[in-house]
Amino acid sequence: MKEITFLKAINEAVDEEMARDPTVFILGEDIGKAWGAALGELQGLFDKYGAERVRETPISETAILGGAIGAAATGMRPIAYLFFDDFMGVSGDELINELQMRYMYGGKIKLPLTIMAYSGAGLSAAHQHSKSIFGLLMNIPGLKLVTPSTAYDAKGLLKSAIREDNPVAFLYHKLLLFSPSTSEIPEEDYTIPLGKADVKREGSDVTVVATSLMVHRALAAADKLKEKGISIEVIDPRTLVPLDKGAIINSVKKTGRLVIMDEEPKTGSAASEIAAIVAEEAFDHLDAPIKRVCAPDTPIPFSPVLEKFWMPDEEDLFKAVNEIT
Repeated sequence: MKEITFLKAINEAVDEEMARDPTVFILGEDIGKAWGAALGELQGLFDKYGAERVRETPISETAILGGAIGAAATGMRPIAYLFFDDFMGVSGDELINELQMRYMYGGKIKLPLTIMAYSGAGLSAAHQHSKSIFGLLMNIPGLKLVTPSTAYDAKGLLKSAIREDNPVAFLYHKLLLFSPSTSEIPEEDYTIPLGKADVKREGSDVTVVATSLMVHRALAAADKLKEKGISIEVIDPRTLVPLDKGAIINSVKKTGRLVIMDEEPKTGSAASEIAAIVAEEAFDHLDAPIKRVCAPDTPIPFSPVLEKFWMPDEEDLFKAVNEIT
């Protein structure tokens, strides 16, 4: 085993998959020679694989995703690096319609492409660079959605996403990407299957389903709630599409209570969908109303003070748990 950061985990996953499969390549903004052979999580890949496989593009999400779809349809396995998930909307037709090409052609083609993009607030980057759009992406049939919370999960899930024969959006939180925290991972090759949740902490009183950065806030809250005699089970879905409904429902059957912690506006969020599933399929096991701990239905403020207020935190989770226990 070895210890690596979240950023290094993503770098290793892409590097290993490019070395393993010559059809894997990256296209996107700020990843080529002009940017010091790529910044951040793609550092060093341009120098290693060259301009043919690390393809710097103009600032055009439409061109990036459109090119990736065309390449995937003809047998390549592209990674479309869109930088911020906020700008996925620029490629609206490609995202909403053309990603369903495999369905449109009756399964005669595969569409193995991975969309990589930052998500989440916390860096005072304002509403155009701080969104989490999980609920929006869950509404696009045929698109799988990965939201890792640890370096271990990030590497294993990204490798699975790149090997997947259908489109996958791999969204990773900025505060996790740039965190100095590390995870223990195997030295050897490993993958994590899409659609398999992870119980980050076992508990008996309340099930907390948390996404991305919110997993860490839920775990921090669980430590404090334990001091008050409340046992929290923290479940990280890891992939929102496909969603491991069984893991969530089995936990709710044990605890009888559910809180969903999700850093996006409540209306139309991933939290809303998870709440609806449990209400529909496990209502008889609930001993209290389902609670959603989400951000307000507003754009994300630039002001650090307002942004901190906007983001869900441990205090919000304390309040929700206390209301149902």
